Amino acid sequence: MTIPGGAGGNRPDGNLVDAGSQKTARAFVVAMNSAIRAVRLYPVENAAVQKAIAELSASAERVREVEGHCSLRRVGDYLFVNDTRLRLTFDNYAAVASLLGMFREAGIGGVGLFEKPLPRAWVVLLSFLQSPPLEYPEEDRLAQLVSRLETAQVLDFELFPAADDPEEIDHDLDAKERARQTYVRSLDVTREVITSARLGRSPGLKRVKRAVQGIVDAILTDSASMIGLTTLRDFDEYTFVHSVNVCILAVALGRRLGLSKIQLLDLGLAALLHDIGKSRVPLELLNKRGQLDGDERLVLQRHTWQGVLALFALPSGGVRPWRSMTAAYEHHMRTDLSGYPKVARARKLSLFSKIISVADGFDAATTTRVYQDSPWTPADVLRGMRDNPRLGLDPVVVKAFINLTGIYPVGTVVVLDTFELAIVLASNPDATALSRPLIRILMDDRGNLLGDPTPVDLTMRTASGQFARTIIRTEDPQRYGINIGDYFV
Repeated sequence: MTIPGGAGGNRPDGNLVDAGSQKTARAFVVAMNSAIRAVRLYPVENAAVQKAIAELSASAERVREVEGHCSLRRVGDYLFVNDTRLRLTFDNYAAVASLLGMFREAGIGGVGLFEKPLPRAWVVLLSFLQSPPLEYPEEDRLAQLVSRLETAQVLDFELFPAADDPEEIDHDLDAKERARQTYVRSLDVTREVITSARLGRSPGLKRVKRAVQGIVDAILTDSASMIGLTTLRDFDEYTFVHSVNVCILAVALGRRLGLSKIQLLDLGLAALLHDIGKSRVPLELLNKRGQLDGDERLVLQRHTWQGVLALFALPSGGVRPWRSMTAAYEHHMRTDLSGYPKVARARKLSLFSKIISVADGFDAATTTRVYQDSPWTPADVLRGMRDNPRLGLDPVVVKAFINLTGIYPVGTVVVLDTFELAIVLASNPDATALSRPLIRILMDDRGNLLGDPTPVDLTMRTASGQFARTIIRTEDPQRYGINIGDYFV
């Protein structure tokens, strides 16, 4: 198979894919992911399933009408609709990561449509893809899935073998696109590890280490792009997204603290796997809405020491991830050891655990979850970390984190003294200007939305020497219907 190639959505012949092709491709991928979720959650006769399948069928037909055929392929860590490489956006990154993981686990490289499939055919296909024949080696699953479809008399689809040679694509990506792809690759890897651990399988650490390597390289070359991606939130993917965000923040913080690249790789691995113990917590407890009772909270707290057991069970080639085990065990302990799990004798927390505790607490507090409808603003979370000793965070590490993010972290919505509304894009590279980040103005002083993406440096001064703009307060983005992730993908 010829690898569909080109950066930025190029076709193999070098002609740029127009915005219409991207829009049609994105709609197809999002519709397929929505249909997969509906088939997984509801009986076939449920109205939600029927609606999702109808939308998937319609989006596939739109692709066929434009290009004459319709296929969805996985090439390495990229998705292609026909020859269009899907660019990552806020509304499709979760769908892309989910489909990549499903195709990989099913042992296929993609699916093509012969004719317009009937709703039953779509339901059968999506059901089979979500329940691949895991009893067979990955390389044999394609043939088994084809046999299953034939037995079910579903002949509307062609399943393709995997094509895992994306190097020529990676080579041409710009820094921001490479950061996005690194994020999705890490999300897919995290889902694979935690899901496999939940099912009692033992995935190796090789692919995880490769994902961490990508994050570390991205932080060392373009940390602003990677930190910006931690503003992404997906309610249904919380555990996986949270683990990737904590990894990015921890590595960036470790770099700020002066750790070497080898140490950053170890730290990144520990951060990405810090919550692997949740694979041993019942899903109904993880997904419970509302506050947990005392017994449920005790069950959830077990994920720390269960994380050690899960990591010990991973094939490691003879070298155990001891630092990752320590961090999994300690990341909810406070510096005075008043957190959990309780310890029998005094101990000093490892530096990795202190770093991961700060990154973990920051991402968790700023995220909407099943039991947290109204997350705190990033600036409020930093203030609490700095001023509330009961949180038990290491003050030196917190100070370094504030120096990394600035007083107003990436994704904070702020009001300026000019009465403009803005969003923080990055901390100011000037270490003496923590309260004057780089921003993007969203609304003018009359509340009109602005489309200019040009960053504004709040250290800029007027001719008289006064600062041109100053932040006077933070704002809740939900009040203005702002999706923070829209500005970073």
